Amino acid sequence: MDKIDAIVVGGGLAGLSAAYKLAEAGKQVILLERGDAPGSKNVTGGRIYVGPVRKYLPEIMDSAPFERHVVKEMVTVLDDTSALSCEYTNKKWRQGPYMSYTVLRARFDSWFADQAAAKGAFIIPKKKVESLLWEDGKVAGIKSGPEEIGAHVVIAADGALSFMAEQAGMRGPHKPQNLAVAVKEIYQLDEKVIEDRFGLENDEGAAGLYMGSVTQGMFGGGFLYTNRDTLSVGLVLGIHQLASNDHGLDAPSLMESFTGRPEIRRFIKGGELKEYSAHIISEAGIGTMPKLVAGGMLIAGDAAGFALNLGLTVRGMEFAIASGVMAAETAIEALNQNDTSTTTLSGYEKRLRESFVLPDMETFRNAREVLDRQRLFTVYPRFICELFDELFTIDDGPKEGLYASAKRVAKKYVLNIDTIKDLLAARKL
Repeated sequence: MDKIDAIVVGGGLAGLSAAYKLAEAGKQVILLERGDAPGSKNVTGGRIYVGPVRKYLPEIMDSAPFERHVVKEMVTVLDDTSALSCEYTNKKWRQGPYMSYTVLRARFDSWFADQAAAKGAFIIPKKKVESLLWEDGKVAGIKSGPEEIGAHVVIAADGALSFMAEQAGMRGPHKPQNLAVAVKEIYQLDEKVIEDRFGLENDEGAAGLYMGSVTQGMFGGGFLYTNRDTLSVGLVLGIHQLASNDHGLDAPSLMESFTGRPEIRRFIKGGELKEYSAHIISEAGIGTMPKLVAGGMLIAGDAAGFALNLGLTVRGMEFAIASGVMAAETAIEALNQNDTSTTTLSGYEKRLRESFVLPDMETFRNAREVLDRQRLFTVYPRFICELFDELFTIDDGPKEGLYASAKRVAKKYVLNIDTIKDLLAARKL
């Protein structure tokens, strides 16, 4: 079988990063994307932390079509009728190099694909990979319809559900409790309106996270990101709870309720709904990560489970970029040695361990276990909102002392053994 150097499956950030680096090194590389174009089916919130990955692709990070650099963090806790919001900003965030940006993946990924193509990568959209080809016990290419394409190395960057990892025997079937569904709407607004509503200037941006009643007791939360002239608003919901809930709730109805809240409605008021999308994402962490290396094959990005939800920060794009680059570097080294065995390709794991990727995944391996507690989305939001209601309310009777008010509300909600268990669990973060 005739073979090219490498095939990359998946046109997200991991796949594009791998294709870019392979092409830059002069290797023959084809990237296959089942969507209409790279980025066309990505549903990232989205925000990218560029600090960890600037060194891997400096020319990309310095010229990419990002939306706004984030200077304001907003966290809102909601119960059914009230909300408590906190904003944080820092002078250093307004000085370059910036820590993070909002991003529209359809725009960014399309641009990134053009950069990879300019380096020599062949980008082929609307191409669904159906199976792997094998030769002498190693992955030797892919099959798409009647077409077979041989390759010395295949990089699987085909997303959270990665059938390639399962087909190669590198992981078992997915379990619902390890996945979540993200739903997102994009509202178009004038740039000046966005800046006025969020207290921003020029290309400054804001990022908001929402927890509590928006998920009706289920694992997950809401998000809002300011783009140049749009707002990205959405929810992340645990699939296992969504599928098993007894209230007949579904993602669209929860999304409608979320955007109808005054805390969100005031931001999107007058905006034109331009896009609705949904996507499956991985929430399992390192504990369910597949094997990353096999003879002739590497796994990167969401397909490898490289994503972290820590409640206040949600990360994935920088893991995708870094792992895609390191997969490419490993493949280049193996191709130069004319040896794509498991032993040679295992240098990929070494690179990941020496970077931020696997250390961060290991540090926060228990994040899902800690966060997947119903009280975080029911009891504690009610406690926080009721506590502040007590502190701020002045009615027609005598006012109770502040300490007494706080103690009474705390006794009602959090002075119990369940809270102690939650605090002990939080030590794992």
